[in-house]
Amino acid sequence: MTGCYRYACLSINLLLAAVIIMQPGSARAMTIQGVTFAESVREGNTVLRLHNAALLRYLKVIKAYVAAVYLPEGVAPDNMLDDVPKRLEIGYLVSIKGPDFGRGAEPVLRRNQTPSELARLRSRIDRLNAIYRDVKPGDRYALTYLPGRGTELTLNGVPLTVIEGADFAKAYFGIWLGREPIDARLKRDLLKNSEK
Repeated sequence: MTGCYRYACLSINLLLAAVIIMQPGSARAMTIQGVTFAESVREGNTVLRLHNAALLRYLKVIKAYVAAVYLPEGVAPDNMLDDVPKRLEIGYLVSIKGPDFGRGAEPVLRRNQTPSELARLRSRIDRLNAIYRDVKPGDRYALTYLPGRGTELTLNGVPLTVIEGADFAKAYFGIWLGREPIDARLKRDLLKNSEK
């Protein structure tokens, strides 16, 4: 009996040690609404770590998509719109037609850019909008910006285009993370410290 008791205590102690090792502090994958985001992604020589992920509800009731933001080690989320590597990944829970992406982005871009800024960006915005394809639940778009290279758009991991310019990246990531984002709650949840 004493041997069994000691064995049980040892097993419990080992289990507790394993739980302590896996406590918050080390980045790991996150799953929200069945959409899983990797703990990190590598773009060339740059490793981007998952900062946080959050759900967007359209009209407060329809679960539209789950978004995640990735940043390099040492870059604060408040600096995400600076000229730093970054990634926004979106897993869709509903179907959306390709042309609707540009239509949805336009009012938010107008809120966050002056008319002259928008005019300077217009040709690049139009190039990106022309690339968008229809999505269905389970599909995933990602925007990844690397300084000196530009903003790459991928669909389900397949590269579609790269748009040059730090100014473009700041404006386009600003749709979700700018001064007047598409959804203030989503922005707050994406930029807050994760409780992974």
